[in-house]
Amino acid sequence: MTSTSRTIFIISGDLGLAKRCFEELAAFGGHYRTQVVGTVLQARKKIGRSAPAAVFLDESAMDFAPGGETLESAVVALAETAPVVVAAAPDKQTGLAFLINSGAVDFVSRANDFLPLVACMLDRRARMAERATGMLQFPNDELTGDFGEILRHEVNNPLTGILGNTELLLARRDRLPPAAVERLETIAGLAVRLRETVRRLSNAWDEHHEPARPA
Repeated sequence: MTSTSRTIFIISGDLGLAKRCFEELAAFGGHYRTQVVGTVLQARKKIGRSAPAAVFLDESAMDFAPGGETLESAVVALAETAPVVVAAAPDKQTGLAFLINSGAVDFVSRANDFLPLVACMLDRRARMAERATGMLQFPNDELTGDFGEILRHEVNNPLTGILGNTELLLARRDRLPPAAVERLETIAGLAVRLRETVRRLSNAWDEHHEPARPA
């Protein structure tokens, strides 16, 4: 297990909320190394080349974002390095649909007592990252059954970055030359095709290694 495999980044402009999220995580007993920052920019600088197990992005952090940065662009950038759990107003889910469907992003409505659900999702992502590290370094029969899920997890993160950035560029297609738009559409199409291939392979693996039902 690497030193970053159990690191979780909490990005929130509300320090009280960040503290409560940390407490909810501690209740799972995972002994996570937690980094708390107030902005996405600070998180990017701290993450550097060492990808954490998961990232929690609270919408309040966007209040301190540069003028041109949106929630969508922030999630795309973060998802290139690790799975992201986003807590935002319910109406923001539609704009993140393609990222959520990729499997690299989880969405929680920022309403009522939402932090226990956030902590549950972060704990699940962190444990998945740990299993992936164990499988890659020390493959064994105990971990084999998780391979399909880990395949989706490990491949979908970079795919989300590719597809997400392409979608953001295509949203401004009116400012791009036709040849550039055509190439971006090709990239997006190939990324979707690869994502679908990964989904089929991982599902086939899961079905093949599903435990036999007792007669």
